[in-house]
Amino acid sequence: MRKQNYFRLILLIVSAFFTVLLAYAQDIPFNCDYNAYLFQYNDIYAVDLASGNAYEVASDVTEGNINAAAYNPADGYIWGSLTSPAKSIVRIGKNFTTTIYYVDELPTSNRYVGGISANGMYYLKGGGTTYYKINLNPDLGNYVQHEATETLSQSINVHDWAFNAVDGNLYTVEKGSNILYRINPNDGNVLALGQVPILSGLNYTYGAVYFDASGRFYVSANQTGTIYVIQNVQGLSPSSTMDSNLFAFGPSSSSNDGARCPTAPVPQEICDNGIDDDGDGLIDCEDPSCSGFGNCAVIEAPSSANDGGLESNSRLSEQINKRNFNRVKRGYKFNFNEAKRLSKNEFYLQRNASSIFTLQDFIPFDTIDEDEVIESTPSDLLNITNASDIYAVDYLKNGSPIASILALKTENGVYEHTKYICDRLLGAELISVSTIEINDQAFIKSIIKNIDGTFEYVLSFSAKVENNDENFAIESHWNLDRYETEVPFYNFQIWTNTIDDLYRLGQEVLNLLAVEKPISDYDNSTPPTVFVRKGHYANGALNLEVVNTNATSTVTFDAGYRTTETSSFNSLSNTINLDGNYITNVQVDTGSLFDIGFRIGDNIATPDDLFMSDGPWGIDDSRIGTTIQEFEVLANTNTFASEDFPVERNINLTANTNTYVAAYRALTPRFKPVDLTAFNSLKFEAEGNGTVEVTLVKESISNWDNQYKTTISLNETSQTFSLPMSQFESASGTGLQANDVVTIVFTMASETGTTESKELTINDLRFSNEDTLSETSFADSSNTVKAVPNPMTAQTNIQFYSPNKETIQLFVYDQLGKIVYQSSYEAVVGQNKIPFSKHQMSSGLYIVKLQSNTVVYNPLRLIAR
Repeated sequence: MRKQNYFRLILLIVSAFFTVLLAYAQDIPFNCDYNAYLFQYNDIYAVDLASGNAYEVASDVTEGNINAAAYNPADGYIWGSLTSPAKSIVRIGKNFTTTIYYVDELPTSNRYVGGISANGMYYLKGGGTTYYKINLNPDLGNYVQHEATETLSQSINVHDWAFNAVDGNLYTVEKGSNILYRINPNDGNVLALGQVPILSGLNYTYGAVYFDASGRFYVSANQTGTIYVIQNVQGLSPSSTMDSNLFAFGPSSSSNDGARCPTAPVPQEICDNGIDDDGDGLIDCEDPSCSGFGNCAVIEAPSSANDGGLESNSRLSEQINKRNFNRVKRGYKFNFNEAKRLSKNEFYLQRNASSIFTLQDFIPFDTIDEDEVIESTPSDLLNITNASDIYAVDYLKNGSPIASILALKTENGVYEHTKYICDRLLGAELISVSTIEINDQAFIKSIIKNIDGTFEYVLSFSAKVENNDENFAIESHWNLDRYETEVPFYNFQIWTNTIDDLYRLGQEVLNLLAVEKPISDYDNSTPPTVFVRKGHYANGALNLEVVNTNATSTVTFDAGYRTTETSSFNSLSNTINLDGNYITNVQVDTGSLFDIGFRIGDNIATPDDLFMSDGPWGIDDSRIGTTIQEFEVLANTNTFASEDFPVERNINLTANTNTYVAAYRALTPRFKPVDLTAFNSLKFEAEGNGTVEVTLVKESISNWDNQYKTTISLNETSQTFSLPMSQFESASGTGLQANDVVTIVFTMASETGTTESKELTINDLRFSNEDTLSETSFADSSNTVKAVPNPMTAQTNIQFYSPNKETIQLFVYDQLGKIVYQSSYEAVVGQNKIPFSKHQMSSGLYIVKLQSNTVVYNPLRLIAR
């Protein structure tokens, strides 16, 4: 028995020995890790200060919550104060193992500010002026012992402080006043260095602050996650000019603290060298840290809500396309000056006595220091989306929009569009996606850089009624399929030109919702940790720049796509290797595409969703008496020349009309203009019947009659057309400047005013720079008379070629053979053009004849609308 007890004792000793060895092996120091660490409750996040991106590295590391965290240069560990056990502090190793120590002199609570000096002295405080010094230098005999309890020279409302390795002082920024303080650790003297300029007017909690080796002080706002930088704080005096700026957009947080080795450098972006100096994938002025420096503009105004709400999905592509074409055809442009001005009424922030509320009741006023609020409701969304009611406003400052809110009511599920889903495949970039803390709830915020260089800060959430109509519940997700289905929602999309205005407007919308019905519940998703910053489709492949914030090795790619507007759906799935890199440029071979929706994710964190649609083909069959017999879009089979601008996909159209029918192709998905001045011709193959009017629609022209047009004649045999840009003419009489072409339109009109069958096939449409036949050589071999435009709305130009200088007689006949107009024109040798106005002529078919002494001209059929 004694022998058994002896061996049992040996076994216990050996087991304990190896347990201690294992614990020691795991509990290793950080030794000046370059990361910043953000502590939230008992979870730990690694933060890349250069980009602001963060990801969770450890969770539930202790039973109590960690605060007052700081890096200890004396032993290489991170230390913090614990809520439980009482009067305890914790040492955290690089593998996030923890060791808890009890310090009897500490208070049982109110310990949330901490910093550690270069010689290992831990300065720990809460509210008030009292702070505690604990020795954390393992080379001294009183390791992890209370050294002293001392008092600051004045009370300051701060939530974190940090040691500057350059001068050995503590620094902090006060909530509310936004004053930067320097604190002498030897005597507790507090020196105010002045208000931080970049923080002026803000009222955030600065719960995580950090230093780098050069003495730059990084301050993170809890509510928005924005990281600010103050340069060279060791050189400041109360009378100095302080240099401060935005630095990055990080995650929001609460019950938090920050820790970082103060002698580790932070990569800095040089704003004018064309290089990504800090490795965050953003070059020069793209980087938020360059905002306002040199030639880098401060972030500018967002787009209007009147243009918003249509980020599209495949179900709605054709309807959205038609909506945009109708806007172009009508020359519609939202006019800020003519919009309805709105003002706050006397019942603002008061519950509606009848318990009946509208979307207008949830619109904030006097929240972001706007000059005025205007209505910008895009009412044409109601017919094509799942919204049953829409209300939108723009907030103006100095006459320009600084923020917009689009509010929509839906009856069966959430609104189908979010701004970030497809902008990234249309030239925009997702600069950052993280959280913003509003009313103690973490919402997803995204920062988008538009193709024109402007920035937008975006937030979306939806409210639904629950608990027998007594409460609102809030949902906010990155993925639309996370929302509850088959229930009504009040949906809010907010975009602004500053992160602070986004916070204020989001908070006020939630406050206004709570006035009508108390908010009982929040269901918010976390942002994706792997996301596509930007991408584009070209030559049968998606080219994507993927940001990987948590060092994931691989992600899955799942997609549904269509090759043309009228084809069925195909699916695609594969694996993308990221190899743990922060930024990876990948190419996904898809083949020819019209639209694609896809998801990338690691099956653990929130996945990223995107949608892309090419500029679509559409049909204008809006006139009564027009019916479409067949409309088919087919993929191009020929390869375009590298110097061409291809307009992808071919069409077959058959229709009956007694007025007109048109096929149109937007050059971009959003009907945005394209500069085509580098090309001299429009080329395509076509067949069909009758005359076709070809129109290049310029964004800068609002009057349809002044758009640039020409005509071609079709037959049943395919022909190659090469139309010089100079051949497109406008009723305005000016030459074409193809610097803002939005759409190409092919119009076929009934030439008799009765129902006619129209056929049109167009293949291999492209803009080119190849040699084209001159207008003179074309006209010289023909006695053709043309009218541009034809059909005519208000006026047209009668065009012909004359071999001689002579007087030409112009006659216009109606369908009964009656002359309704005649005039004389002095023709010159070469091209001639006779301006002709509709006058009092009614709509219908007319015959135009030219009488010459030397040429027999063919009659021209002219259609007046």
